Amino acid sequence: MLVVHHLNNSRSQRVLWLLEELGLAYEIKRYERDARTMLAPPQLRAIHPLGKAPIVTDNGRTLAESGAILEYLVNVYGSGRLIPSAGSDARLRYTYWMHYAEGSLMPVLLLRLVFSRISHAPTPAVLRPLTRAIERGVRGRFIDPQLELHLNFLEAELGRSDWFAGPEFTAADIQMSFPLEAAQKRGVLGSPHPRLRQWLHTIRARSAYQRAIERGGPYSLLE
Repeated sequence: MLVVHHLNNSRSQRVLWLLEELGLAYEIKRYERDARTMLAPPQLRAIHPLGKAPIVTDNGRTLAESGAILEYLVNVYGSGRLIPSAGSDARLRYTYWMHYAEGSLMPVLLLRLVFSRISHAPTPAVLRPLTRAIERGVRGRFIDPQLELHLNFLEAELGRSDWFAGPEFTAADIQMSFPLEAAQKRGVLGSPHPRLRQWLHTIRARSAYQRAIERGGPYSLLE
């Protein structure tokens, strides 16, 4: 039996969604973030040394990293579903987006989140103007321009086709969902990005997506 070690409000929601799209039977073992630190509980380290979700166990294998898990599930259980044909242009795009989501887009979003909290961290009063200046400087000169560059790129890419890899929905769209839902939650998707907002609306209307939310529990990245 496939087991998903599911952390609330985490990337493991993507794994549940893919399993629902494939119609596979699976078990969920639930873990909750620490309410103060928002970190995963130490119990996850008993499953994988890094103690981060998602983690999937299957037939004696322990799998970590969202992209690696999605690729494993599609390759082992997909029977050709949710992945473009080998050698096609769509397959190249599929591979690109499977890596881009965590390798290029999420680091910028994480930087934005970290620096947005600097001015709210406990700091001696004399240092607060400095920390705020650092936050404004880094965000204004690097993070926000980079994020705008990425979002404009993605908006243009969805002008080429309805889905990221091409005309058909694939696991690459599932992989791209987490950073784009995070971007919307943090208020950086606006009127310049109608295709991205429509794409989010469309994926949330999928029955498998909704079943995954029901099984995974409350998901704070949703608006």
